[in-house]
Amino acid sequence: QVLLVESGGGSVQAGSSLMLSCSFSGRSFSSYFFAWFRQNRGLAREFVAAVTRNGDKTYYADSVKCRFTVSRDNARSLVYLQMNSLKLEDTARYYCGADFSIDQARMTVREAYETWGQGTQVTVSS
Repeated sequence: QVLLVESGGGSVQAGSSLMLSCSFSGRSFSSYFFAWFRQNRGLAREFVAAVTRNGDKTYYADSVKCRFTVSRDNARSLVYLQMNSLKLEDTARYYCGADFSIDQARMTVREAYETWGQGTQVTVSS
C-alpha cells in the first residue's frame, strides 16, 4: 500500500519562496510518476507540475512555469516542489499525486492518479 504525506506549507508574503515535500511509503518509488496539484475550497483541483519516473522530464502549468520547480530524489523516496516568487493566486492546498501506470497524456487530469496525500496549505498574503 502506498502512502503519501505532504509537508512544507505555510503562510508567507508575496514574493517569498517555499519548498514542499512529498514523502512516499511503499514499494517501488522509482516506478511511480508524480505530480503536484492544488485546490481552493469549492474549486476543482488543478494541475501544477509533474515529474517522470527517473526525473529526466518535468512539466508545468503555464501559471507556475519559470517560478516553480518539481524534482524527486529516488534514493530518499521524496518529491519536491520549490516555489519561488509566490503570488497571491498561488494560495491553495497543495496535493501530491502518484500513479504506477499513468498515461502521460493524462498527467494533468486528477482522475489519472491512483494515490493522493492529505495536502499541505500554502497561503500567500500581500
